[in-house]
Amino acid sequence: MHLAPPGTTPLVPEHPAQEVLVCCNEPRPLSALHPQGEESLRILVGTEGDSLLLMDINTTETEASAPWDYVLVADRCTQRNPTQVQRQQQFLEELERKGFCYKVREDQEKVFFGIRADNRVFGRYRRLLMEPEATAPRGELAGPTSIPATTRIRIVNFVLNSKMAAGDTLQDLVKDGVFEAGFPLHKGEEDLKKKWARWRNMFQQQPIGDIRNYFGEKVALYFAWLGWYTYMLVPAAVVGLIIFLSGFAHFEASQISREICEAHDVYMCPRGDHNPRYQRLSETCAFAKLTHLFDNEGTVLFAMFMALWATVFLELWKRERARVVLQWDLYGWDEDQEEMALGLIACPDYQPRLHQHSYMRSTVILLLSLLMICLMIGMAHVLVIYRVLAAALFSSAFPFLGEQVTTAVVVTGALVHYVSILVMTKINKYVALKLCDFEKPRTFSERESKFTIKFFTLQFFAHFSSLIYIAFILGRINGNPGKSVRLAGLWKLEECHLSGCMMDLFVQMAIIMGLKQTLSNCMEYLGPWLAHKCRSMRATSQDPELRHWQRNYRLNPVNTFSLFGEFMEMMIQYGFTTVFVAAFPLAPLLALFSNLAEIRLDAIKMVRLQRRLVPRKAKDIGTWLQVLEIIGVLAVIANGMVIAFTSEFIPRVVYKYRYGPCRQGAHPAVDCLTGYVNHSLSVFYTKDFQNPVEIEGSENVTECRYRDYGAAQNSNFTEQSWFLLAIRLAFLILFEHVALCVKLIAAWFVPDVPQSVKNEVLKKKHQRLGEAGLPGPGVGPGPESRSTGDSGLRAQTWSGPRAGQEAKTQSCCHHRPPQPWLCVCVGGL
Repeated sequence: MHLAPPGTTPLVPEHPAQEVLVCCNEPRPLSALHPQGEESLRILVGTEGDSLLLMDINTTETEASAPWDYVLVADRCTQRNPTQVQRQQQFLEELERKGFCYKVREDQEKVFFGIRADNRVFGRYRRLLMEPEATAPRGELAGPTSIPATTRIRIVNFVLNSKMAAGDTLQDLVKDGVFEAGFPLHKGEEDLKKKWARWRNMFQQQPIGDIRNYFGEKVALYFAWLGWYTYMLVPAAVVGLIIFLSGFAHFEASQISREICEAHDVYMCPRGDHNPRYQRLSETCAFAKLTHLFDNEGTVLFAMFMALWATVFLELWKRERARVVLQWDLYGWDEDQEEMALGLIACPDYQPRLHQHSYMRSTVILLLSLLMICLMIGMAHVLVIYRVLAAALFSSAFPFLGEQVTTAVVVTGALVHYVSILVMTKINKYVALKLCDFEKPRTFSERESKFTIKFFTLQFFAHFSSLIYIAFILGRINGNPGKSVRLAGLWKLEECHLSGCMMDLFVQMAIIMGLKQTLSNCMEYLGPWLAHKCRSMRATSQDPELRHWQRNYRLNPVNTFSLFGEFMEMMIQYGFTTVFVAAFPLAPLLALFSNLAEIRLDAIKMVRLQRRLVPRKAKDIGTWLQVLEIIGVLAVIANGMVIAFTSEFIPRVVYKYRYGPCRQGAHPAVDCLTGYVNHSLSVFYTKDFQNPVEIEGSENVTECRYRDYGAAQNSNFTEQSWFLLAIRLAFLILFEHVALCVKLIAAWFVPDVPQSVKNEVLKKKHQRLGEAGLPGPGVGPGPESRSTGDSGLRAQTWSGPRAGQEAKTQSCCHHRPPQPWLCVCVGGL
């Protein structure tokens, strides 16, 4: 026997076989439930415009066989706590008064409360019922069976999370431990499991309509965008692969590679304390050939192509989105208006929060955001310190690594960077939430938008700070071989690879793109899968209904950030794919492979491994579209700087037309880059080293070379280095302006909305105005207003063609009614 605390009524049955169903304010056994007839409600229904239509909704009392909308779960120990039992009873009794039924079941560990809304509940939410997702045409809802499951769940979730008479919401009760969880049930997902949530369906088209009918528009738009992004990655991946493979065509024919491979008598200066010896330039022959695969003349063209691709991708997605939301009849839907409607339904005295702006609050948020960005940059400096210390440690602890110490430092540095990203992600989310709370957004949608901007900004610096350091700082603040900059006066700063900094950037990008995406996908799938398997090993009930509730409870929990996390992951990947693509042309190809797996992985998670997400309406991807546009602009700037300052493209062009053998004109028998390697290496006399004897082989070497354009006497900048810097800046300005102009022209050339969509919207507006009965030319006036003289009511009498049909009078409250669209019918309209 289940013992309830003194002074309270037990919520669970005394015997497991006994069931109690509480419905319509009256506890009754299941066998007593029968349809109680139908009740006709005459209501006003809002359409996409401002006009309102009159219609009837027939509401039937919920049958016992109807499925349950929601399940609340509490630990059995709460039944021994009088306070928690009382709060549970108050919450459930409040649901009864609102027209809900609930059923209490229990197993050995948990107490389950099945929640179901009577169909009459939805009469109060007719503004949401009249959605295009209903099976019946607008204004002709046949009965309660036409209420879509997504709408039903969304309304029930809204009621549960609204403040009750005791001042608690479901979220408050979950935080206080009164309930452990609350979630909608998975039901009718078998079709999605067969057609969508399977690895074998990786190359099949996604059933976006079915996804929308089950998870709502917001989830459906995410998968529609992800599918479109994956589809558009195909041309970018093909072009990037062609650029990369074109380097193989000149793998052996490159003049620079030949000169490096034949430079047996050219010695490079020692690059660090871990390897104090002179290294022949010819030893870097393999790396020189590999660098030519991605640092060639096609790099500039590919960077320009990706700038155009990013714009075309966004413009075509806007067109695709317009087509999709038009099919869903959500083109004119307004999220703010729906939030206000829900607020009015929950509380007749609801007043929307007015727009406010505080310069003081904005200043504080800006300063705190800059502080966090500085912290991200500080994390990059910590990574620099790690690489310096790791180089010294590896050289002493692992002497067998020899020349591969630098490679080991780069690889382990990428691993440390990946771990730091995981840690900073949790910190950034916490900080972004606190900043949003301090900013006090007006609505949930505004809060979501502000949180998106703040969290993405912090995540961008967390992910890209290391790449920014390698691309634009590494090897440029080290000084010269005779007077190098040292950390704390002890350890020499890290330098670029002998084949150039593009090799370091390429390796870092390859590790992050390959490792991060592979590990993220594995953890994203294996974590929920293992957790679900462990929970599923517990015993289940023999009762089919309770077993269904248990299976849903043992799925992985979801929250408001579940879909947000998927979007953020794709935004970061999009950044890696575009921002430094000039250094890693294979980024679109790796992103394509990752997305093919990501679509099915997310589908399997949502359908098989996670509790059902509460559906949300949406007509676009929201603030993420602005994030994509910002990334596109940053990609133009970053790729321009990579080509100008990191790659060897500008020095090669300057040498070819100013210093090389072709400066007076091309010679067919001579390669224009002949002598470039010797020209690009500065000379340093070994006698100027502070301790030349400690360097291996110093007795046979009188001078060494290093990558720079310094003078041999004092390593100061020469006229040639200043001229090269001016050309780099000029190229950067020209490249960015040309690329941005191309983006603007492409955005103008491709309309955001197809003309067919605009025409369809125009037809619907015209049809709506015609149905409203607006008088045409030569027709008498429209409605004539007159006062009824009592209770502040106004009546409207129609004249013209409609007056001959039937006298129709419509009276509306002069004062604001509990629901602004609810009016009282005086005549038989």
